Formats: sequence, C-alpha cells, structure tokens
Amino acid sequence: MTGTMAARAARTNRLRQTYTLLGLGVFFILAALILRLNSYEYPLGVFLLGIGLLIGAFLYPPRLMIAGWMVTPLGLAVFLTFKRLIPGSHVLAFYILAIGVGLLAIALVGRGGYVGKGAISPALLVLAVGIVELLLARGLTTSGFIPFMLSLWLPGIGLIVVGLIYLLTDGR
Repeated sequence: MTGTMAARAARTNRLRQTYTLLGLGVFFILAALILRLNSYEYPLGVFLLGIGLLIGAFLYPPRLMIAGWMVTPLGLAVFLTFKRLIPGSHVLAFYILAIGVGLLAIALVGRGGYVGKGAISPALLVLAVGIVELLLARGLTTSGFIPFMLSLWLPGIGLIVVGLIYLLTDGR
C-alpha cells in the first residue's frame, strides 16, 4: 500500500511540475507580447529560463536539477555580460565560473540522491554552450539569434517545450 501511495505522490508531483512549467512558459510569452522589452537593455532570457527550470526542479527534484543548476548561473553571467557589468576581457572567466558553480550545485544535489551516478547531462549542456559560443564567434548564427536568447521569448518557448515533452510522456 505504501508503494502505491508513494507512486501516486510522485505522479502528482510530476504533473504539478509539468503544469507549472507550462504556466510559467505562457506567463513569459504573455510578458514578451505585452512588455516588448529591448532584449539588449533587459537581457533576462537565459537567466529566467534557468530560474523557471529550477522552480520546476524544486517541485519534483529527480527531474530538471541538472538543467536548472547549469542554466541559471550561465544566465546570470550572460545577464551581467550584456548589461556591461563584466568587462569584455573577463567574460570567459565568468562563464567558466558560472559552469563551475553549476557543476558544484549538481554535485551537491547528487549527494542528496537527486542526480544519478554517471549523469551525462552536465557534459551535454557544456557542449551545447560551447557549440553556441563557437557559432557566435564564427558569425554562423542568424541576426535574430542573440536578441531571441536574451528576450522573454526564450524562457516562454523553452519552458513550454519542456512542459509539453513531460506532458506527452505522461509525466514520466
């Protein structure tokens, strides 16, 4: 009987996480439509995506802890960079520090049992960031890529996509 109750509680938490992600995504899309913020003046996209992922992770810790803890510090570094609070010569150092903070947080939640042994997600996220940075450095992205990444559209679309994936996989 306890196994059944635990399974129901886990399913409820997974669904709560899914609907929260979808709700946050809709909120950010509505905010993007209504506020129409200049993404260079308010470069919040990556940071708010990370915050949204962390909110979802705290609702059901076995999912999204890695993504949330990797994206949030990187989003803060991106925010500080585009607000020109970090000098251009220090950007790489701050990105490396952000990745280090994310990996440290992942190691700490791993001790709590929320991240399994041999998780490859941190490596995949770091590779994705490296590929994006390489494409940016080589000028291989479209002109709207950076404004999109900095805008409220990124957390809106990103959280809705993650929420829909979890909803379509029945909250597994």
